[in-house]
Amino acid sequence: MRSRIPDLRRLHQFLSQHSIYPIILSTSLCLVLFSFRVVQSHSFAYSNLVWNLFLAWLPYLFSIWAAALYVSRSGRWWVLLFPGFLWLIFFPNAPYIITDFLHLAVRPRIPLWFDIMMLAAFAWTGCFLAIASLRTMQLLIKEHVGWLISWLFAGAVLTLGGIGIYLGRFSRWNSWDIFFSPKEILYDVAIRLANPFSNLGFFGFTAIVTAFLIVSYLMFISIRKDVNIN
Repeated sequence: MRSRIPDLRRLHQFLSQHSIYPIILSTSLCLVLFSFRVVQSHSFAYSNLVWNLFLAWLPYLFSIWAAALYVSRSGRWWVLLFPGFLWLIFFPNAPYIITDFLHLAVRPRIPLWFDIMMLAAFAWTGCFLAIASLRTMQLLIKEHVGWLISWLFAGAVLTLGGIGIYLGRFSRWNSWDIFFSPKEILYDVAIRLANPFSNLGFFGFTAIVTAFLIVSYLMFISIRKDVNIN
C-alpha cells in the first residue's frame, strides 16, 4: 500500500496542474441544477445542455491524454500529434455552450432566473474546459518550439474556435463532420470569406466570440500565475 502512495501523489499533482478538481466541481454543479430542474418541472427541457457538456469534456480529455504522453514519453513529440489533432477538432465544442442562451425562454414550473443561472453554470464550465485544455496544449507547444510560436498557436486556435462555434450554431456542422464532409465544411467557410460584405454576421459573430475567448484565456493565465504575499 505504501508503495502506491508516491504514484497517487504524482497522479494528484498531475491532475491538479490541469485544474481537474474545480472542473469536476463545476460540472457537478451543472448536473445538480439540471437534475433539480427535471424533478421540479417533470420535463427534460434543456437536456441538450448535458450532451453539449459531454462534448465539452472531450477536448479537455484529449489535452490530458497529450500531457500524459508527454510525461511518459518525453522527447517523442510525434506521439502528441494524434491526441492533438483530436483536441483541435473538438475544441469548439467546449465554448460552444455559451450560445445555448439562445434557447432561454420562460417555461412552466421553473422561474426564469433559475434557468439563467443553470445556463450560466453550463456556459462557464464549457469555457473553463476550453481554457484549461488550451493552456495544456500551449505549454506543450512551448516546450517544443518556444514561447512566441506557442502564443501564435493559442491565438490561431481561439480564432478557429470562434469560426467553429459559428459553424456549429448557424450552419449546424458537428466536429465529427470534418471526417465525413471535409470539402463541404471548407467550402462553407471559403464562400463566407470570399464574400465578406454578404456575410457580416459571420465576421461579427466570429470576432466577438474570439475576443471573448481571448480575454477569458488571458484572465485565466494571469490568475494561474504564482502570487507571493509578504
